[in-house]
Amino acid sequence: MIEASGLTKHYGTTAAVDDLSFTVRPGRVTGFLGPNGAGKSTTMRMILGLDSPTRGRVTVRGQDYRSLREPLRVVGALLDAKWVHPNRSARAHLQWLARSNRIPDRRVDEVLEVVGLTQVAKRRAGGFSLGMSQRLGIAGALLGDPEVLLFDEPVNGLDPEGILWIRHFMHRLAEEGRTVFVSSHLLSEMAQTAQDLIVIGRGRLIAQTTTERFIADATEDTVRVRSPHLDRLRELLAGHARVTEAATSDGALVVHGVEPSFIGELAASNGVTLHELSPQLGSLEEAFMQLTKESVEYHSTE
Repeated sequence: MIEASGLTKHYGTTAAVDDLSFTVRPGRVTGFLGPNGAGKSTTMRMILGLDSPTRGRVTVRGQDYRSLREPLRVVGALLDAKWVHPNRSARAHLQWLARSNRIPDRRVDEVLEVVGLTQVAKRRAGGFSLGMSQRLGIAGALLGDPEVLLFDEPVNGLDPEGILWIRHFMHRLAEEGRTVFVSSHLLSEMAQTAQDLIVIGRGRLIAQTTTERFIADATEDTVRVRSPHLDRLRELLAGHARVTEAATSDGALVVHGVEPSFIGELAASNGVTLHELSPQLGSLEEAFMQLTKESVEYHSTE
């Protein structure tokens, strides 16, 4: 478990993190979301003792990270995939980490196999692609078989097979009872990976809830309808629902506020032919944009 209470970090007069409190529970994959400049990286650095809070406290399993005698056995983290000496081999890099925490060398080969790097274990890490570097970073996070895992943008550089692998892998880690905390800008991937969300903006907490609830609270489910009798259907729906034009050129309507079954029954009872009747569920991207729009630091002009 990770617990933050009143966590605050100032850089001069700028508050990077401002009175932030949250709990990351074991047995779940928790996504950590926010616009650029929201304070996500600073928060993760404070969890790992790399930055000191101005005020407040954050603990891992009830302890400050810096008080852990062998931290890799408790917390595994990937914050920067390229944080590795370029002239060391993948195996040598992991062996160095292992010996710093009294982890046996056999564990190095185990995690190399888990992340699919056994065949390139003797290659210089400086020659790795970003995707291979991500896998090496994940291997380092797993080295101590920790209960708590933190990943910052773990799918950057991974191909579709690698993204699918890490998604299932994180779910498996959570199912084992571990605490899995993941920061990412890839909202479509987070929607499939994270069961819980912590969302921040300008250093402050916006929401801590399940992914499903976050989407439901900030978006509206709609129904997409196509018909050769759209004018007639629009008349029938007047007073029952709000109808807008779809953002496409195929002559579809978007109906708000009623179930697909209501539209289907209304159309059938009035002899209106339907060519499409499809529910459109709200997305994590829509919910995120809606709830963080006041917290975006940099706005484009288009």
